[in-house]
Amino acid sequence: MSRVTARRPVTRLGGATPLQRPDTLVVEEPLELRVGGRALAVTMRTPGDDMDLAGGFLVSEGVVSAPEQLRAMRYCAGVDDDGQNNYNVLDLDLAPGVAPPDPSVERNFYTTSSCGVCGKASLDAVRTSSAFSVAEDPLRVAASLLGTLPDRLREAQKVFDRTGGLHAAGLFSADGTLHCVREDVGRHNAVDKVVGWALREGLLPLRETVLVVSGRASFELAQKALMAGIPMLAAVSAPSSLAVDLAVESGMTLAGFVRGATMNVYAGAERVTT
Repeated sequence: MSRVTARRPVTRLGGATPLQRPDTLVVEEPLELRVGGRALAVTMRTPGDDMDLAGGFLVSEGVVSAPEQLRAMRYCAGVDDDGQNNYNVLDLDLAPGVAPPDPSVERNFYTTSSCGVCGKASLDAVRTSSAFSVAEDPLRVAASLLGTLPDRLREAQKVFDRTGGLHAAGLFSADGTLHCVREDVGRHNAVDKVVGWALREGLLPLRETVLVVSGRASFELAQKALMAGIPMLAAVSAPSSLAVDLAVESGMTLAGFVRGATMNVYAGAERVTT
């Protein structure tokens, strides 16, 4: 699919005269996820890496934690105005013995590109127990190296250079090796795509790794990292109070305002060496 970007006319102001020209924008479209033919969720996302997104979503929801638990994924019928498949409906087939997602109304939800938990009706539906523990993870990362990772993530954002409208998540090793980077109009989708890639590669839990995100560190991003067994989350911007509380409670390292030589470490500072 080549639907990551689209061209739209724009009037550019600020010069001597208004300038009419086309502009490149990031595409945002709905993706409906079904499990065994039954609708589970609709998320607004940037098309591409949809199966990684779906796999990461199931990890985040505590449905699967190993690749063999997700037997198959396929695009379903769904057509645009020209009668072509729009690849916006994805059906997921769980392996025998894997419990499907809770069908109660509290866990059927619609996710926007800015919030991955919108529509969940209770706090119990938001918080999910992880199959992995990060508290004893031996990861250690030099502060001087950690401070370079946001710039390295930014350099790997190919679509951002054309649109300026995408979030990114990148998975790094302790020595700074970039294993995977994903972009999406939704920051939670970018993280799910990274986690789904790791699920597909059989890498869960993601021990001794660092997840770097291009924006703020919300509770949902911290929880997604925890669900994948990632011991360190680093963000360019601020964390939320609930993200810090979750990091402290789970033994995760959480760093915010990671910008070169400076950063704030809100939890698990022993993993950041100086």
